[in-house]
Parts: sequence; structure tokens; C-alpha cells
Amino acid sequence: MSGQGVQTRSIVFFDLETQRSFAEVGGRHNAEHLGLSVAVTYNTVDGEYHYYTEERVADLIEELKAADLIVGFNLLRFDYEVLRAYTDYPLQRLPTLDIMDYLYRRLGFRLSLNALAGATLGTTKLADGLQAVRWWRQGELRELFEYCRQDVEVTRKLYEFGRQNKYVQYRDKHWRIRKVPVNW
Repeated sequence: MSGQGVQTRSIVFFDLETQRSFAEVGGRHNAEHLGLSVAVTYNTVDGEYHYYTEERVADLIEELKAADLIVGFNLLRFDYEVLRAYTDYPLQRLPTLDIMDYLYRRLGFRLSLNALAGATLGTTKLADGLQAVRWWRQGELRELFEYCRQDVEVTRKLYEFGRQNKYVQYRDKHWRIRKVPVNW
């Protein structure tokens, strides 16, 4: 089979890191002032990771706009808010699966990517957002890109697990594993 006429669905898994912390910009409501340090995407069309800095943010936004679906963690309340400083395009209208938002609407409380990755995939994140800001200030772009890429990879694996198994997991306050049904 040649594959002619078969349309590949473009799913872009996405994460970004910032130049500043919330404390430095006056709180969460000022996310557009955080500044993009790096961003990483994984695009299912070419099966490749793509790396962006602030100088290439227009290319990042074009990749997002071309996607059939954008998948990430806290995209709606964080990543898109950071990107608002770089575009007038209404990013909230993009076809988006924000895993954090999806689970919040199901459970009524927020879970961290690390908590989901640990309970569902048996893995943890390399660092956190404050460490990412420190790496940015120290000019440690290799570490920063690796951290961001790992978050994208964890998000992709979590999405694929949920798609295949129709649930993801977290640990409750008594450390018991809880399953959350998903339909993505």
C-alpha cells in the first residue's frame, strides 16, 4: 500500500519555559511578561522534536497554527498566556487538549504532570520551572532544552497511554493509586 490519499493527523505536543518567575512579574495574572526562554514541540507528521528560542517564536506559533491538535499540560492557563506577548492570534481558539485542564474538569482539583507521570508511567520530571529559570540565567541552554524536551516526551507518553488504555492514574492523599477515565 503506497499511502496515497491517506491524511496524517498532525498532533503537536508542546511545552515552553520562561525567562522569569511569577514572583518577578507580579503573579500569575502577568504570565505574558514572563518571556519565552525555550520551547520544544514534537510533531507527529515528521516524528521530530523542534526547538525554539525567543528569536524563533514566530516559527513556533506557525507550527501550532498548522496543527490538527495541540497537546500539552497547562497550555490554556500558562503556555498560551506566555505566548500572548508575541502574537495577536487568538491561541485559545486552536484545537487544544490541555491535559491539566481536562483532568481538572473531571476531578475538580489540579494534578501536576509529575504526579501523573509517576503514577501512570513510573517516571518523574528532571526539574521544575524555577530550575529552568536558573538555567536560562546561567546560559545553560542544553540543560534547559533537555528539561523542556523531557516534559514534552512525558506529556506525549501520558497522552498515548490514556488514548490506548482509556485512563490515567494519580496517587491520592493516602498514596493510593486512582484511575481517571479519559476519552482523547
